[in-house]
Amino acid sequence: MKIAVAGTGYVGLALATLLSQHNEVVAFDIVKEKVDMINSHISPIKDREIEDYLKNKNLNLRATLDYQDAFYGADYIIISTPTNYDPEKNFFDTSSVEDIIMKVKELGLDTTMIVKSTVPVGFTESMKRKYHINNIIFSPEFLREGKALYDSLYPSRIILGENSERAQIFANLLKDGALKENVDILYMNNTEAEAVKLFSNTYLALRVAYFNELDTYAELKGLSTKNIIDGVCLDPRIGDHYNNPSFGYGGYCLPKDTRQLLANYRDVPQNMIKAIVDSNETRKSHIANMILSQNPNTVGIYRLTMKKDSDNFRASAIQGVISNLSNHDIDILIYEPTLTIPYFNGYPVIQDFDEFTERSDIILANRLEKPLTRVRKKVYTRDLYSKD
Repeated sequence: MKIAVAGTGYVGLALATLLSQHNEVVAFDIVKEKVDMINSHISPIKDREIEDYLKNKNLNLRATLDYQDAFYGADYIIISTPTNYDPEKNFFDTSSVEDIIMKVKELGLDTTMIVKSTVPVGFTESMKRKYHINNIIFSPEFLREGKALYDSLYPSRIILGENSERAQIFANLLKDGALKENVDILYMNNTEAEAVKLFSNTYLALRVAYFNELDTYAELKGLSTKNIIDGVCLDPRIGDHYNNPSFGYGGYCLPKDTRQLLANYRDVPQNMIKAIVDSNETRKSHIANMILSQNPNTVGIYRLTMKKDSDNFRASAIQGVISNLSNHDIDILIYEPTLTIPYFNGYPVIQDFDEFTERSDIILANRLEKPLTRVRKKVYTRDLYSKD
């Protein structure tokens, strides 16, 4: 079976790798460097399992800049292109997804399209009406940055926005590529599947925000955050997962999905959804205030990335903290090994770690990593458990 994948970010490349174990997969992307790297069996993103599989597994996978090459003859076309929500305009930019839909239609293909990109609730059905098509199904992904292929190999569940033969075949393709046995497969309509994605991510954001606000309280009251969290999380109904304080939730999904869900509530009564969104901004403001209270001349930012084993810093919480600090008369330095540019948003990027630590009065670190142990006295972090 031939499967085309449009977009080779975390979701697209993880799916392309997973499915190419047992199928012919052609990945389409508009970035030549990424296409060349994939064809050379090199991962363009940091993901240990993807890197391993591309290098060591016998995959039937190639990448191309030519969408016609990818789409013609495909049994399924997976759409995993980037989308983004603009809270100022209350607008979810799904143009990249629509571009693929239009390309498929212009080619005269009736190939089933599987939308994996995050989209607004109701999007897939609106595309059916807008383009007079029926060959499109939404299927949410639940992948972590840096562990996208691992989460595809051991999926928590597989969800398809249609209960049909074509949906069942695709679900089984995902299941056949997984290492986990007895994967739950759920079939529902497209709009419900879209809602699952937004509500799932908003719940995760809620949990992050909850433990961050617990930490804010403990910090300001002079209490041990760890003692409180350990006591709370021994309750089996709560559990000890997703409980490590941070500077806020960030990354590809949580910030945009919480805001998008809030926008979907514009004609529905709610309090909690808005509070989850607002809490994240309050947390970043609090972190900045704690730094400012120490009157530093120079603040060092250790890593822009959100998580360990990740090279992504899109919408990372620490950038929100930087924004709050930038309104004050202090110097800001950045240490981010994945950057090769001299400045990031106008702030100097220091490549030498020793120079970075020497010049910084305080070092701000969302996660406490091993290199920081020798300058621990300079480090401000809320990391307790060295996990995401």
